[in-house]
Amino acid sequence: MTEAGGVDSLYWWHDTAAGGDVHVAFTSVRAGNLARHVGDEDVEQIEVRRRALQQRMGVEPGTLRFLDQVHSATVLDAAAHPASPGAAPTGDAWFSRAGAEPLAIMVADCLPVLMVGRTASGGTSRAPGGEALVTAAAHAGRAGLLDGVLENTVAALHEYGAERIQAWIGPGACGSCYEVPAAMRDELAVRRPAIASETTWGTPALDLRSEAEEVLRGRGVEVRQLAGCTIEDDTLFSHRRAPGEGRFAGLVWRAR
Repeated sequence: MTEAGGVDSLYWWHDTAAGGDVHVAFTSVRAGNLARHVGDEDVEQIEVRRRALQQRMGVEPGTLRFLDQVHSATVLDAAAHPASPGAAPTGDAWFSRAGAEPLAIMVADCLPVLMVGRTASGGTSRAPGGEALVTAAAHAGRAGLLDGVLENTVAALHEYGAERIQAWIGPGACGSCYEVPAAMRDELAVRRPAIASETTWGTPALDLRSEAEEVLRGRGVEVRQLAGCTIEDDTLFSHRRAPGEGRFAGLVWRAR
């Protein structure tokens, strides 16, 4: 089942994975700003939006986990950071053994990357407790992507038994819009040629999506690209197009 964001949907895109028991989704502007640090910064209103989203997801109120994202390559174990009102652990990716915790990652031009890992047989993994799957969500902006946030996330899934990993690269600033200085593009392209791009108006650009796919496929991950560009699509938040308006979320959770 795939759901594109309709007039009544909080999702920009939604599908199921891993035999249908795991959901992956990206919210649209209809879900509203989900971040406390941008936009209206009305904490109560943001909590109302988060509760509405959790109801739509079908998870218990207060169980959806958010990170304090700082453009790092730090990957956390969600089980070690219980949900706490008004507080969030600092990092830019995390994983959930057995998909026990519903995970969110917030973006507005950076890439949201969702992952589901299973053992090759689909049976019991080598993880403590014998979980059959591991889920993960990563915030892959320019800094985190270059510093290894995706490599670290894949490594964490492997550590907890994942032998087959599927990833969804969500909407972000595309390589035809993400303009940067020529010196930056040229320097990065020396060691990461997939990242080099050019805007539709002929200036230097970065293609984070191509670089993310290169990293993931190089580690044996099955990749699905969702081609939305945040700068071009006004059903998504974009820091470059509309600074301060808000953040949308990438979500991965297990059906109850």
